[in-house]
Amino acid sequence: MADNERWLTAHHDPLAALYTFSSCMALADLHGDGEAKLIIADLGTGAYNMKLKVYKGTNLMSENTLIDLPTGVITFHMDTTEPRVPAVAVASGSYIYIYKNLRPYFKFTLPTLEVNPAEFDAWGQARDDLLDVSMLYEILDSLRQEVGECGLTTRSQRFLMCPDHTSQTAFLDQHKGFILKRQTVVTCVSTLKKSHSEDDAISCLVLGTESANIFILDPEAFTILNSMSLPSVPVFLSVTGLYDVEYRIIVACRNGQIYTLKRGTKIGRPTAELTSQPVGLIRRDKTVIVATMDHHLHSFNNKGKRLWCIKLPGAVLCLECLELRTLSLTLVALALADNRVLIYRDKHLVDTIHTEDRVSAMRFGRFGREDNTLVLVLKGGGLVVKILKRTARFDIQDADGPSQGQVVKLNIPKKTKLFVDQTMRERENCVLMHRVFQHDLYRLRLSTARSYVQALETSSNPISLSQTEPLKLSAQVLGLGPTFKLRVELQNTSPSCPSLHLAVIFHCDDRVYSVNKSYIQIPILVPGIIHVAETLLTCVSELGISDTVRVFVVKGKSSRPLLTAVINMPVAEVFMAA
Repeated sequence: MADNERWLTAHHDPLAALYTFSSCMALADLHGDGEAKLIIADLGTGAYNMKLKVYKGTNLMSENTLIDLPTGVITFHMDTTEPRVPAVAVASGSYIYIYKNLRPYFKFTLPTLEVNPAEFDAWGQARDDLLDVSMLYEILDSLRQEVGECGLTTRSQRFLMCPDHTSQTAFLDQHKGFILKRQTVVTCVSTLKKSHSEDDAISCLVLGTESANIFILDPEAFTILNSMSLPSVPVFLSVTGLYDVEYRIIVACRNGQIYTLKRGTKIGRPTAELTSQPVGLIRRDKTVIVATMDHHLHSFNNKGKRLWCIKLPGAVLCLECLELRTLSLTLVALALADNRVLIYRDKHLVDTIHTEDRVSAMRFGRFGREDNTLVLVLKGGGLVVKILKRTARFDIQDADGPSQGQVVKLNIPKKTKLFVDQTMRERENCVLMHRVFQHDLYRLRLSTARSYVQALETSSNPISLSQTEPLKLSAQVLGLGPTFKLRVELQNTSPSCPSLHLAVIFHCDDRVYSVNKSYIQIPILVPGIIHVAETLLTCVSELGISDTVRVFVVKGKSSRPLLTAVINMPVAEVFMAA
């Protein structure tokens, strides 16, 4: 099925003049009227004219001026007031701007960082005219090589970017009188449900910063609830779970590594190593899908094991998750540099969308009153809105893929009242149920430990744990009856010490069995050599029953055996035939 048979082009505006990325786009119902709006943080020219734009359908609804370049836009619920409308958070520079009802509501500032003492002294001497421009440049350049670009303040970074001596002098004269501060900036932003998993539940903000930190903000007081660190700068986040219960944060960093953060951890755990720097990250069910700059699409599980990897026909510009709830499918859309959008189902290509220009940003979700809408922003500034047809299907046509019968949607029954009541009971009594479970678990461990200790005290195990007599015993029954042969194999597992004065004793009920040799003396047992002791055992009972035979390994005149084996004897065939 071609792309024009699956998608309808609902809107195409080549003169929209938008400059944005996927992280700066969001779809949300901002007024509670059932109609979702398109929220775009426009980067303007890259230096000025940055705006927060909201589209209602095809019309520009509102604009708000942004002070710095935006790095992310998300919508979240910060309270339980009615009507249940989300707030908009815009990450811009060192600040998070919160908009409620499309009006400025709050500004959160990232905590300042400690300035390097050498850098602080250099700017202080330059302010007092104790250092000229050339000496200041040499000090800051050597300091950059020592601590890295991120270890310097923004003022030093911009000073080192000045191309010539004249511009450096002008920059120094303009800024040397101000107090030197080191502030980090937001690189990525996401949300984390606080205590409930409903769509309109209160959510916390999760921020990734240039200082390689992850901050979790309280949605009401906008204070830092938790702070975590990473070995590198985070660029993509994927957050699942609940903050009050358990959560997992998958982070793709600038060093080409994927890290995992959980509740209670302060430092990211290395999960997977990529072949190149990441372009996008999506977490789907229990897998993580990452596109990299070397034209590959990778899939990992939560523990970092690579599931599959495919080579793409071009460079990836952006990545988006297509969640089709009506079809119970989750697809992955990749915008390539050759003016195509490829849609994958796992590692199988199921659709291709051709565009007139390269796609720089895309977002999938509910727009207006349509659930499955794909919004594309082209590199030239154009805006394209495509709607998925209700008759569209994304079947895998490859011969090595699953059959048609395997991809049919299962007829899952609806949740019954009993299931809902049980769920509510578990939620209300979760603490008590957990304590009962822990109590039963402790009792099981105690019972196991007691049985193990009893087995050690009575030597009722076929392997000796003694350091002086490390032995191993195995027994075998040969024959169909009424006469059986018992074959016992005894081995010394010591590396060098032989075993002396050993004997094998057979014990059974004399009303059922008669043993030919119940006591067998074992000669010196050399390490590593298996010694075989055999005896005949005859069933003397006429009741057609079977019993157990115990085999003891003793040493000298000791009354306590070294090893014990219990043999469950079979029923003699003569009685079975009768």
